[in-house]
Amino acid sequence: METILSSHSLHPILNPKASISKNLLLPSQQPRPASLFLSKPITCTPKKPTSQLVKPSLAEPRNWFVHAQQGLAALAISLALNFSPVLYTGNAIASEFDVINEGPPKESYVVDDANVLSRVTKSDLKRLLSDLESRKDFHINFITVRKLTSKADAFEYADQVLERWYPTLEEGSNKGIVVLVTSQKEGAVTGGPAFVQAVGENILDATVTENLPVLATEEKYNEAVYSSAKRLVAAIDGLPDPGGPQVKDNKRESNFKSREETEEKRGQFSLVVGGLLVIAFVVPMAQYYAYVSKK
Repeated sequence: METILSSHSLHPILNPKASISKNLLLPSQQPRPASLFLSKPITCTPKKPTSQLVKPSLAEPRNWFVHAQQGLAALAISLALNFSPVLYTGNAIASEFDVINEGPPKESYVVDDANVLSRVTKSDLKRLLSDLESRKDFHINFITVRKLTSKADAFEYADQVLERWYPTLEEGSNKGIVVLVTSQKEGAVTGGPAFVQAVGENILDATVTENLPVLATEEKYNEAVYSSAKRLVAAIDGLPDPGGPQVKDNKRESNFKSREETEEKRGQFSLVVGGLLVIAFVVPMAQYYAYVSKK
């Protein structure tokens, strides 16, 4: 309910009490004349009930509760994704199968599925192997994989690649396959009859037992691949074998003493302990005897 105060109700003629109180005030304390000629009515609106003012204050806790629920839900989803076991898809475990299905590389001689070879190594391999193919008509492919899940070792996988890439004897007779498994630190070399005869069993075994595993153990994958290629090419060209990497002798000298040294030290220790025991018993007894004899 609104109360309306008109300007006429404030006029001094209609309100003599107001005019008397006005004359008794000092000039500085008297109200301004403009306040007596208000054209608009003055409205006074009573305050809203307290029940209406409580509603906005209740909205904030509700909104805060909703945001808290959303935040907890997001946190639960994040924790579930971080700590739940990873579900491996077909592409994650099928890299070795992808190598087989994609076939031999057309523009290079390398399939670096493990992504461990540098651009320089790939370029050097392409130059070396393309020169060999142009001169001797032998084609060698190098394959790097992280891990094998379908075959027991690198030799079975290399044979599988050779059979799938070159299914006929005519296609695979002069082809060679070199496989390097980075996680297992091992490798394999296989090929058709003409390739195996040109390289020789000794160089094939030496490459598998020296170049690939030794350098792979030291994580020198680029050197392992390129040194193997040079060794195979030299064997096909009939050149002297450049040899493989020298195995570092990591055998350390033992800090343990031999049996003879232990027995010698034990005898010396027994003498020292015996002497100390004798001194510990004899000296107090001698002092006691000397003290008693004086009395």
